[in-house]
Amino acid sequence: MRRHVQAALLLLTGSAVLHISVLSQVYLRYVKEGLRPFLVASAVLLLLLGVVGAVRDGLPFAPRRTAGEETDDERTDDERTDDGQAADDGHAADDEHQHGHGHGHEHGHGHGHDSGPRVAWLLFLPVLALLLYAPPALGSYTAARETDNAVARVAEFDPLPEADPAPLALSGFIARVQQDRDRSLAGRTVLMTGFVTPAKDRAGTWYLTRLVVSCCAADSRSLRVRVHGAPAPPADTWVTVTGTWHPGGGGALGTATAPVAIDARTVRRVAEPVNPYQDTTPLLP
Repeated sequence: MRRHVQAALLLLTGSAVLHISVLSQVYLRYVKEGLRPFLVASAVLLLLLGVVGAVRDGLPFAPRRTAGEETDDERTDDERTDDGQAADDGHAADDEHQHGHGHGHEHGHGHGHDSGPRVAWLLFLPVLALLLYAPPALGSYTAARETDNAVARVAEFDPLPEADPAPLALSGFIARVQQDRDRSLAGRTVLMTGFVTPAKDRAGTWYLTRLVVSCCAADSRSLRVRVHGAPAPPADTWVTVTGTWHPGGGGALGTATAPVAIDARTVRRVAEPVNPYQDTTPLLP
């Protein structure tokens, strides 16, 4: 890859990162919201490096070396030794020796200063993807391969909202099901939002799912609530579900063995949120 192409790649990469982090919210599909300033700074740095590279290679008075020309630093110790021995044997042998090394350097290094490995061209593919087509956020394919709900221990629960249904984040519902000794979910209708993940162990059942991240999409963890009493929408469909806790055959409500499940009353399709990795409490319709 020649230098002017490398400069173009830096400019394109910087433009792509700047596009997804400043001109749109697409960056939220990859990293947390708090990392936005770092993305912008990285984009500006890439653009500056690209501009410097383009200007440097485009200067008409920039010194350029012809094929076979060497600096003293590039010559090896063996070449200096050979030159010294050739000088002792005579000027004719010295000329012939230097002529031979000039051709060797031309054939061996003539293209090394201007081009890099061809595989570097593949770097254009992710850059063009960011500019032309942003890959979707992680979904059911990732969530189906995780089993544990990423919920921290809660020392004390606040009272449930008085609204009916009570809006809850998935993490809040899961924590109350398995940790709330006061059984605040007993008999209450709740409202939650997530995307659909088909269940593997039983046909026709599915999970209401959220993926949460600590830093970026690579460290995502899943939150899943099994849904009963409603047919499964297509995988990765974002929906809002209202219903009550499903007792099933597990432990009692408020214990670690209580089933994390809901008996659905309504399932309504909704648009994917701007930040798909944030487990937020849904708004009442």
